[in-house]
Amino acid sequence: MSVIMNCLNCERYLREAINSVYAQTFSDWEIIFWDNASTDGSAAIAQSYDARLRYFRGEQTVPMGAARNLALKQARGAFLAFLDCDDLWMPEKLAKQMPLFANPRVCLVFCDTLFFSDKGIIKQLYARQKPPRGRIFRHLLKDYFLSMETVVIRRRALQGLSEWFDPRFQWIEEADLFLRLAHEGECDYVDAPLGRWRVHANSWTFSKKHLPPIEREMLLKKLSRLYPDFYTEYRAEIEKIKGRNQYQQALLEWEKGDGFSLRRRLGSHLWSQKRYIFPYMMSFFPYGLYNWIYQKIKGHPAV
Repeated sequence: MSVIMNCLNCERYLREAINSVYAQTFSDWEIIFWDNASTDGSAAIAQSYDARLRYFRGEQTVPMGAARNLALKQARGAFLAFLDCDDLWMPEKLAKQMPLFANPRVCLVFCDTLFFSDKGIIKQLYARQKPPRGRIFRHLLKDYFLSMETVVIRRRALQGLSEWFDPRFQWIEEADLFLRLAHEGECDYVDAPLGRWRVHANSWTFSKKHLPPIEREMLLKKLSRLYPDFYTEYRAEIEKIKGRNQYQQALLEWEKGDGFSLRRRLGSHLWSQKRYIFPYMMSFFPYGLYNWIYQKIKGHPAV
């Protein structure tokens, strides 16, 4: 088992993340730690551990997809797990996931996770609805629901792909890879919150809000080249993705003071995606009010 940890100036939460790997009851693992040319104290923290953590450093900072590939090239395990440097694992995570790979058709195993902040637990990802198992490509395409820190993949499954992480992507690099794996094989799930996804202001997810709609459009074009009749077979799922893109682009414009743009972009999606009715009505007010309400409900900024 190789645990992939990619780091770019992550010193604040890094030791806690690494310690959660060392606390695993499943003991057959190595950490591949790829330092993406950090300038803080991350290197000193990582290098303070024993030989089970193998430290590598890039000469310059590269996009996240490319950095993850550089780490994968150093991995020696037959299975690959992923932990970003601000997230955590519960001690029994790997021990509960690995038995599901006894099914040779399974290429990816995930689990539930808790979103948390310095103030405490915000929500459990699958508390309201349990995710599907098996061939889940269509489900993932419609409403992507995997959280990076929960995923373990069979390394052999990568051999049938044209590429690993797409180096063009900085925000959806894992979604692209896991979607392509799900298209080719089965996925399974441990019904327990064995991960911890940290919500904080400096998180990549919330600091690069302009990237998701751009990269999703790139992903749709990529999948259409890979899979014949993609736009026809997955028309409903693609329509939902396009609605999500319109929403996120509209949020960016509303944040700059243009509420009319949100109403223009979302008007045609209201009947098919009722989740957009509330932001549509709120767009007559300042964006800050909507974002405040969203954070009270969701525990993180509007995305």
